[in-house]
Amino acid sequence: MGPLSEAGSTGVFSHRVIEWQRAHGRHRLPWQNTRDPYRVWLSEIMLQQTQVATVLGYYDRFLQRFPDVFALAAASSDDVLALWSGLGYYSRARNLHRCAQAVARDHGGRFPPCAAQLQELPGIGRSTAAAIAAFCFGERVAILDGNVKRVVSRVLGFGGDLSVASQERALWNAATGLLPEASVERYTQGLMDLGATICLARQPLCTSCPVQPLCVAKAEGEPQRYPVKTRRLKRSRRESVWIWLQWRNQIWLSQRPDNGVWAQLWSLPEVASQADWQALCQHWPGTPQQLPTFTHVLTHLDWTLHPVRWGLPDDLTSEALDRIIVSLNAHPGRWFGVDEALLIGLPAPLKKLISSFRLVC
Repeated sequence: MGPLSEAGSTGVFSHRVIEWQRAHGRHRLPWQNTRDPYRVWLSEIMLQQTQVATVLGYYDRFLQRFPDVFALAAASSDDVLALWSGLGYYSRARNLHRCAQAVARDHGGRFPPCAAQLQELPGIGRSTAAAIAAFCFGERVAILDGNVKRVVSRVLGFGGDLSVASQERALWNAATGLLPEASVERYTQGLMDLGATICLARQPLCTSCPVQPLCVAKAEGEPQRYPVKTRRLKRSRRESVWIWLQWRNQIWLSQRPDNGVWAQLWSLPEVASQADWQALCQHWPGTPQQLPTFTHVLTHLDWTLHPVRWGLPDDLTSEALDRIIVSLNAHPGRWFGVDEALLIGLPAPLKKLISSFRLVC
């Protein structure tokens, strides 16, 4: 594997990473300088596929609301999702809640002290388990999140296709072989810092990198070639009409199913097409207002949404209201006041839409 075949055994690579982290790495993030597994775990879950700048506010709000694993375990799913709203990848929030309940119920509120046991908890994968074990318990174990995969594969010139399980295992083995004998916490943080600030995906800052003399990708002059992953996620498109029923300054929201996009969040009922919408509402009383169409971009889906706000008469009878709700054929729901709706778990674009309506009103 080029320059590191020898450096790995002598510790040159790990020594450079550790010394660079000590002098130039990040030291003031709120989840650093602690051995509290709850705080480290929370940050690791939030930081999956999310930038540090975005996570900072959410992290502080979560700790204020749920200062320990018992508080999080005792919360309702709605409370957890409401606080997560806008951070995306909502399966993380659901697993976060399930994991807290498992730790409180099965482990007396104490996170297991080793990566192998941590990995058995809901929502904790191999790299997250290793990060908690390294930072909180000093376990000598490798991490391999997205940023660190990039650093390690470039330095080693690892050309295996990481879409293939055997190649990913090979990279894990290589990363384990690079571990230092001591200071695993600082080494682990150093790899994270390099991936986040120096060894960038598109424009790596190779001249500032402490391990560039050892880096195969730098020597080849093509760092962007690594990591290799040929199997890409297929994107799809969807189009829906969002039905915003408004009655006496209340909004009808239904809770989405346990699986799929925005699982368990509260959202507007939807239909697949304008034709379906026209057929549905032709006998409704009240006045419609077509709101601006927009496309919400998810990891695997471009979802074009056509919101329509339909103001129902204030004096509409409960029987008439019930008939309209039944005709939506939506998941169970209820009426929310505008301010109340903004406190529950909403998809980010809906929260923005309702907030803008409140400002106008």
